[in-house]
Amino acid sequence: MKKIVVIGDAEDGAIEQAENCLVEAEAMLLMADNHKGYGMPVGGVGVYTDRIPPAGVGFDIGCGNKAVMTDLKRDDIQDRLDPLADRIFDKLAFGVGQANKTRVSHELFDDPIWETSAFLKSAPRLKATARAQLGSIGAGNHYVDVFADEQDRVWVGVHFGSRNLGHSIASHFMEMAGDNLNIMDEAPKTLDVNSAAGRDYIACMKLAGQYAYAGRDWVCDVVAGILGGEILDEVHNHHNYAWQEKHFGKDYWVVRKGATPAFPGQRGFVGASMGDDSVILQGVDSEESRALFYSTVHGAGRVMSRTEAAGRRRKITTQRTRPDGTTYDFDEWRHVGGAVDFQDVKTRIAKKGVVLRGASADEAPEVYKDLTEVLKAHAGTIEILHRLRPLLVCMAE
Repeated sequence: MKKIVVIGDAEDGAIEQAENCLVEAEAMLLMADNHKGYGMPVGGVGVYTDRIPPAGVGFDIGCGNKAVMTDLKRDDIQDRLDPLADRIFDKLAFGVGQANKTRVSHELFDDPIWETSAFLKSAPRLKATARAQLGSIGAGNHYVDVFADEQDRVWVGVHFGSRNLGHSIASHFMEMAGDNLNIMDEAPKTLDVNSAAGRDYIACMKLAGQYAYAGRDWVCDVVAGILGGEILDEVHNHHNYAWQEKHFGKDYWVVRKGATPAFPGQRGFVGASMGDDSVILQGVDSEESRALFYSTVHGAGRVMSRTEAAGRRRKITTQRTRPDGTTYDFDEWRHVGGAVDFQDVKTRIAKKGVVLRGASADEAPEVYKDLTEVLKAHAGTIEILHRLRPLLVCMAE
C-alpha cells in the first residue's frame, strides 16, 4: 500500500511530514486544508495496522466542531448582536489555561478509567484541572460563533477540544512512544494497540474525546440560551482522533489530525476564518471518497504561521548615556514584525456586518485559505447542505 494521496495543493513541509509518517503508516492522505503540524501534518489522515501514533492524534485530543440549529431567525437577534456578543464573551472562558467561570458536572468524572488507567492514577491532580476547565474554550483558532443560514435560521458553532486533559495525555504517551514533544520533522513514533501502553492510551484518548464532546455540548446549550432559542438539530464531530474502522475489507486504525470523518450521509460542520462563510456538509459514496478513507477537511487551512502573521515580542538592547557621560545597556521588549494589520482586519470584518469579540492577528482571514476553493478540491466526496454566514465571532484575545 504505502502511498500518499494529496487533494488540492500541499506545501512541501506537509508532504515531507507525510513521508515521515509512512515509516509506520500504511497510507497518508492530505486533505485540501493541509499544512505542516507537529509530526503529522494538519489536514492529514494516517492509516495504521494495529498501531497508533500519539503525535498523530496530537496534543488537543478530541478537538472538533459542533454546530446546532436553533428555532430563531436572523431578525430575532439582528438588532441586539452587540449586547449578545458581550454576554457570550463575558459568560464563557476564552484563553490559555483558563478555567470555566461556571462549574460543570458530568458523568464522565465517575468513569472507572480515572482509577484503572495507569497514567491517570499517576496524575491525580489532572482530574481536578479537568473539572475546572470543562466547558472552557481555550485560545488559538478556537471559537464560538453565531451564524445565519440561507433560510436565515440561526446556528451556533463552536470549535475546541480537550484542554489540559488532552494535552497531558498526549504528552505522556508521546514520550512513552519515544517522541520529542517539540516534534516537527521526525517520524512520529507509534504504540502497539495490543500493548499495555497502547491500551492505556486508547482508553485515555476516548476519555478525552468524551470530555471534548461534553464541553462543546455545554457551550452550545449556554449560547443558545443566551440567544433565547431552543436547539432543533445538531452536527458534531471530532477531527483529532483515532478510529478503528474497516476499509477495503480490512481493519485499520485511522488517525485524522485536522480532518473530519465523512462517511456517506455523515454530516460535518466545517468552519472558515473569522468573517467568512462556514458550511454544513455531508459525505457521499464514491471511488474518490473511499480512497480518502471517508475523510474531509476540518477548516480552511493555514497559509501563514502565527509568528509571521502577528510578529513576536523581542528584547531589544540599546545603549544609553547617563548624565555623567557613562553609557549603559538598556533592555526593552518591543513587538517586532507581523504581516497582518489587525486594526484593519477588525474594520473590514465590521463592514461585513460581523460583530467580533477578542481574536488576534494570527487568526485573521488572510492567514487562511479560501474555504470555498478548499471544498472544491473535494468535489465528488462531499456535498454542501448549508452555508452559514457569521453574525458573531468570539475568540480569545
